Amino acid sequence: MRAHGKEERAAEWLLCHHLRTDRAGLFARWREPVDEAVYERFAADVRRHAVDHVPIQYLIGYESFYGRLFLVNRHVLIPRPETEELVLGVLKRVPRLFAGRKRIDVVDVGTGSGAIAVTLALENKALSVTATDISEAALAVARENARRLGANVSFLCGDLLQPIMAMGWTVDVVVSNPPYIPETDAAMLSPVVKNYEPHTALFGGRDGLDFYRRFARELPLVLGAPALAAFEVGAGQGEAVAALLAAAFPEAAVEVDFDLNGKDRMVYMTRPKNGKTC
Repeated sequence: MRAHGKEERAAEWLLCHHLRTDRAGLFARWREPVDEAVYERFAADVRRHAVDHVPIQYLIGYESFYGRLFLVNRHVLIPRPETEELVLGVLKRVPRLFAGRKRIDVVDVGTGSGAIAVTLALENKALSVTATDISEAALAVARENARRLGANVSFLCGDLLQPIMAMGWTVDVVVSNPPYIPETDAAMLSPVVKNYEPHTALFGGRDGLDFYRRFARELPLVLGAPALAAFEVGAGQGEAVAALLAAAFPEAAVEVDFDLNGKDRMVYMTRPKNGKTC
């Protein structure tokens, strides 16, 4: 794996998958012979990852997110640890902003695998979660993840907030990890990402900010007061996205938050009740 620029543990993950065991089980069986058919499938997947750059998660069919396993395939973006931090930020802010509320209406826009929507629904039972995506194929994956994990999530197909606007709904929380990679950065992406993950979930226009501009236009049409909007952003985009939200909601408090690596990665907009900032 190292010779092809891949993580050395990738082979270990694949072997665990094909042996249907975890890391502890793998080491417990280290000296046992491997069935020839299992080895052939394992070796084929090693080649697909090392040479053809197929992501490990697409080969094994799942990724861990917030302590749960989510099914993934080429129709959805692979969940990242940074997005776990976005979910944690929402879960921390909701009780303060909506104290005493028994129901809080949440929309996860561009849900992909459903990782954000399903996690929010499972972590806080007061959250009534709806997830949207423009891709029916992605929604099929998200629905299956919700079913498998026992999450009560509703799903709507459509472009950004358009399905919510069409229903005439007013919601309390909008959360999204939209496409934010600038198209000009496409050549710098790893082939593992560029050649396999869905481009509709990766690229946000020439400067990466197209979807945030749309959110700034559409959010005032669906958000109530008080309300929370929470976005993952690309490193270096925090202040630009914060400025868009501040212009759309002059009465709101907007903050840029940094991930564990010290990169600006989350932007939160808190819309107060009665026009007074929190």
